[in-house]
Amino acid sequence: MTDAEMDLPRLALPLSRSDARNLALGDVVRLDGEAIVTIGMPTHQRIMAHIEAGKPLPFDLGGAAFFHLSICSRETAGGAEPLYANPTTSTRFNPFLPTVIRKFGLCATAGKGGLDMECARAMQEVGCVYFSMIGGASPLLSDGVAEIVETAWDDLIMQFRLTRIRLSGFGPLTVGIDAHGRSLYDDLLRTAEAKRPDILARLKAGRSVG
Repeated sequence: MTDAEMDLPRLALPLSRSDARNLALGDVVRLDGEAIVTIGMPTHQRIMAHIEAGKPLPFDLGGAAFFHLSICSRETAGGAEPLYANPTTSTRFNPFLPTVIRKFGLCATAGKGGLDMECARAMQEVGCVYFSMIGGASPLLSDGVAEIVETAWDDLIMQFRLTRIRLSGFGPLTVGIDAHGRSLYDDLLRTAEAKRPDILARLKAGRSVG
C-alpha cells in the first residue's frame, strides 16, 4: 500500500446517513465493516420476488451496504476463506435497484460502471451513495476482504450467493453517485452528448474532403 493510499479516509459500514450525505462526488475512501455482496442476476430476481411476496430475505438488508462484488472462497477447517474479490457492472441491475434501495434504505451500493438516474433519485431519497470500484483491480480489492461471515441461497453458484463479508481497508473506492442524486456518470454522459454534434460535423467534413 502506498503512502497516499494509507492517507485515504476510512469509513465504517454501514454508513450513517450523515456520513453518506457528507460524501461528495469524486471523494476517494477506504471501507471497514460489513457489506452484503453478489453479482447474480438470478439473485436480484429472487430478491425482487421476496419483496413482492412480502417474504424476509436470509439477511436483513435494512440500512446495509449492498455491493456488486463476487467473492470466491475455499472451505477450510476454520470455515470459508476468501480467495479473491472482483466487481461486476452495476448497470445490469438498473431495473431492480430503485426498489431495493427504497425498500431497505440502503446506505451504500457499489460496483463498476455506475447506475442510472432512476437509481440516483432513489439514492437521494434515502441517503445512499454509490462507490465506484476499479475494474481489473481484483488483487487490490481482495486484500481488503478480511472475512466471509456467512452465505445464503447456497443453491446458487458461489459468486451469485448472498454473501456477508467483513472489510478492512477495502478500496480505494470513488464516490460515483452521491446521496444528493449527483452522478459522475450522468455528468460524463451530458458532456459526451454536448460534444457529439461537433464530432459528427468534423467527421462529415472529413469525408467530404476525401
